[in-house]
Amino acid sequence: MEVKTSLLDNMIGVGDMVLLEPLSEDSFIENLRNRFDHNEIYTYIGSVVISMNPYRSLPIYTPDKVEEYRNRNFYELSPHIYALADEAYRSLRDQDKDQCILITGESGAGKTEASKLVMSYVAAVCGKGQEVNKVKEQLLQSNPVLEAFGNAKTVRNDNSSRFGKYMDIEFDFKGDPLGGVISNYLLEKSRVVKQPRGERNFHVFYQLLSGASDDTLKKLKLDRDFSKYNYLSLDSAAVNGLDDAANFRTVKNAMQIVGFMEDEVQSVLELVAAVLKLGNIEFKPESRCNGTDESRIKDKNDLKEMCELLGIEQSVLERAFSYRTVEAKLEKVSTTLNVSQAYYARDALAKNLYSRLFSWLVTRINESIKAQTKARHKVMGVLDIYGFEIFEENSFEQFIINYCNEKLQQIFIELTLREEQEEYIREGIEWTNIEYFNNAIICDLIENHQSGILAMLDEECLRPGTVTDETFLDKLNTICALHQHFESRLSKNTKFITDHSLPHNCFRIQHYAGKVLYRAEGFVDKNNDLLYRDLSQAMYKANHSLIKQLFPEGNPAKVNLKRPPTAGFQFKASVGTLMRNLQTKNPNYIRCIKPNDKKASHIFTDSLVCHQVRYLGLMENVRVRRAGYAFRQAYEPCLERYKMLCKQTWPHWRGPAREGVEVLMAGLEVPAEEFSYGRSKIFIRNPRSLFFLEERRRQCLQDLATLIQKIYRGWKCRTHFLLLKKSQIVVSAWYRRYAQQKKYQKIKSATTVVQSYTRGWQARKLLRELKYQKRCEEAVTTIAAFWHGTQARRELRRLKEEARRKNAVAVIWAYWQGLKVRREYRKFFRANAGKKIYDFTIQRIMQKYFLGLKRTLPSMSPIDKSWPARPYRFLDGVHTELRTVFHHWRCKKYRSQFTEEKKAVYEEKLEASELFKDKKALYPSSVSQPFRGDYLEIGKNPKYQKLNSAVEEKVLLADVVNKINRANGKGTARIFLLTKNSVVLADQKTGQVKTSVPLPDLSSVSVSTQSDGFFALKLKEGSASAIKGDFLLSSEHLIEIITKLHRTGTTAADSEQLNIDISDEFLVQFKHDKVCVKFIQGAPKNGNNASCKRKNNRLLEVSVPTTV
Repeated sequence: MEVKTSLLDNMIGVGDMVLLEPLSEDSFIENLRNRFDHNEIYTYIGSVVISMNPYRSLPIYTPDKVEEYRNRNFYELSPHIYALADEAYRSLRDQDKDQCILITGESGAGKTEASKLVMSYVAAVCGKGQEVNKVKEQLLQSNPVLEAFGNAKTVRNDNSSRFGKYMDIEFDFKGDPLGGVISNYLLEKSRVVKQPRGERNFHVFYQLLSGASDDTLKKLKLDRDFSKYNYLSLDSAAVNGLDDAANFRTVKNAMQIVGFMEDEVQSVLELVAAVLKLGNIEFKPESRCNGTDESRIKDKNDLKEMCELLGIEQSVLERAFSYRTVEAKLEKVSTTLNVSQAYYARDALAKNLYSRLFSWLVTRINESIKAQTKARHKVMGVLDIYGFEIFEENSFEQFIINYCNEKLQQIFIELTLREEQEEYIREGIEWTNIEYFNNAIICDLIENHQSGILAMLDEECLRPGTVTDETFLDKLNTICALHQHFESRLSKNTKFITDHSLPHNCFRIQHYAGKVLYRAEGFVDKNNDLLYRDLSQAMYKANHSLIKQLFPEGNPAKVNLKRPPTAGFQFKASVGTLMRNLQTKNPNYIRCIKPNDKKASHIFTDSLVCHQVRYLGLMENVRVRRAGYAFRQAYEPCLERYKMLCKQTWPHWRGPAREGVEVLMAGLEVPAEEFSYGRSKIFIRNPRSLFFLEERRRQCLQDLATLIQKIYRGWKCRTHFLLLKKSQIVVSAWYRRYAQQKKYQKIKSATTVVQSYTRGWQARKLLRELKYQKRCEEAVTTIAAFWHGTQARRELRRLKEEARRKNAVAVIWAYWQGLKVRREYRKFFRANAGKKIYDFTIQRIMQKYFLGLKRTLPSMSPIDKSWPARPYRFLDGVHTELRTVFHHWRCKKYRSQFTEEKKAVYEEKLEASELFKDKKALYPSSVSQPFRGDYLEIGKNPKYQKLNSAVEEKVLLADVVNKINRANGKGTARIFLLTKNSVVLADQKTGQVKTSVPLPDLSSVSVSTQSDGFFALKLKEGSASAIKGDFLLSSEHLIEIITKLHRTGTTAADSEQLNIDISDEFLVQFKHDKVCVKFIQGAPKNGNNASCKRKNNRLLEVSVPTTV
């Protein structure tokens, strides 16, 4: 059976705050600190997850963790955000319940990261497939785009979301994502024109200037220097750990994945650049003749560049910054704007331009990620919005943010109580009314249609006459003075008159999270959010594809004289829509807390955490959860966990699980008022009862562990004993076998020795007998041999004596005949002795001559002209003839080593010698250089594949030459190709053929006598190739090019011999004019290379360095 870890096992502190005992604010904070110190950043309050920002990476978000929490019960494992995401996803998939995940907390608490973790978990556990993966990737990649345009660096967070985001992710019946819809709330557009000290503008401005290419910045008319733009704060432009250039590339890639076209991305970047340019527009005052002040633009360069980016006439926008037109029913009134009003109009335009661009981005992303099918979808919503804000100075933005949090707290309490009540009713438990603070009275103070603060603010903004923040505050003091959650120094409530902590221009509201002091200054202007109609109409006149979509009210054909809705009214309507949407879904809560203001790990600030615990209402949440039953658990896991506490249920219970739990609770004698039995769960009222069960279980587990250890040790010892016994038997058997083997070896060895001695004695006896018998036989043989020898020697002596007497006469006769012959020979020899001696001498001399010549023959090199000296004059002719024969034979041997290619190279070298030797100074340096022909390896290099395919014939020579321009004498690199029938010039970069000249169209080639590489290809007059004129080229391989060109032209069957003209001055035909090319000796200017310079329309002068 699979062993499952419970929330209560190995618990650091208390994993669920509902079980905290005793419950107080101090124990609550201490429990969070204890878990944070042990890297336990998640804690439950029932089904609510508290998330502490660790400000560092923790190894708890791996794929293994995803699989660990997949399809597991919420309380089955230790607290984790994956548990909540899995519970929400399974409820949506299996029970067909729409879900919403509400993520709240102040800036820097980790809300954005939490929403990313939820989305990444859902993406990991849902289905796979090409279309599904595409949808998941688009949903995930929408985050970098929105973060770039909606997030900024603040003093509390380097990546703070400055807008509220709600995303509905739509799923099909299988639980696979189909698409999504994003809603944005209250972008902090005032940050565009002004940032507090230590903070930055939105990320996209810095990413664009840091990561865009130089070409892109040039098109957008921008510079990388942040200090050149008034809207960018410089004290915190660079952020540690934030790579704006890399993030820019990430954002562009994400926009492509989401579905943005290239022209749409370019349009967005142009609008971002326009906002930066808009901030650099400055105004100066001017006085008119009637005494009124008006404004004028100081430097119109930024205005001009902005108008060029947006396609607006400069005069139209300049007038919109200087004048304001107010339209009534039948009349128009145009007034001038002073400097402060002009700056207000400029900033209002920048804020509206950026906020509308952001809204367009959200709409465009929704078009890409929306579900394509029209069938009913299951929906999971993820809300990432501001937490409650209490600053030293709180203004209109904090007021409406806190209003939104009041509404979220109200729906949180209502839905939590409703969920509790529904579970009690579902389980058949008697419902007990829970006392809690209902913040509806605070919501009514803010949103009441008649006496609410937002209604009075709208009424004040729409009232004719002079409207200021003071008149608005006076109205609040009149209507809200007696409200128990409203405080003001000037109200009719006398108890606040002497409250010096309450300034005169402020009012205070007692929210559910504490009292917040609001400064009334700026409420009216920020609520109006007014953009002059002249600016809207100027924007509508732009030729830019995106601007007209952003400013539809500027259309003159659709002029609406009604005042646009205020910011407060719009936000109130958005919040109302959001609340109605959330009420239709099953809520899941993530409350984010940041442990310190230093954005550092391992630091826990009690006061800061306590402040967040209060305004998030976490203690209130725990009390509501504990007002009924603090703990509940299904019967099966409850019986499985605690069955060892009762003898009747241990080790196995055979009946229904509920009956087993009843027997268990009866056996433990737990008071009946401490628990109740539901239909599928047992409900425990007090955490002390649960801890009592856990303590009994811990003690029982210790006893069971002791029993298991005892049984295990007994089994282990007996097993060890049996192993020793078996080993002893085996060892004994092996030893006895070994002893018998040794004894047998000794007996065998002794027997062998006795046998060997016996056999030796018998062998020696037999040997003696054989030796005696052999000795007797040898003695007889020896005596017989000596006797036969004596007889043979006697016979031999007799025969010799007889033969000697018979042969004496023959010998004497032979000697006499010899004497006669010698006498006759001496006579003959004296007559022919001279000739014979001469022939013999000559023969010996010739033999000595040839042997000496063999030893002193020269080398086999044909160019070796050495030859041994003749030893005798009479050998002069033979000596010369042998030298000639040897040289011919040596040349034949040398030629036999040549390949056809090498023969062709030597023939080319020979032809080059005939053409240029003693005629051109460059020739001697080319002799040692081999003619390679294809210097570009055009057949192998993939860069020239296109060019190689365009030339159908075999390429004899491929090299890079410079084509000389007649206008300035400068060279342009060209690829020079020589084939059997034509000369081809092509572009070096693209490989495109520029010119192809057939060889028959060439009349001659002109070169100088000096060491330069210039040559002119002259074309025949009237030929098709002569239209553009002759070609003046230069190359480092001039000798090889001219030689191959001359050789190829000569071998062509249908062409005349190509003339080579070698002169220091020759004419070149350029289209319709003839230009003289003159070569002179001069000092080197371009290294050691020749340089060409145009002297006049008829003369190009080539300066050739003097060779040393």
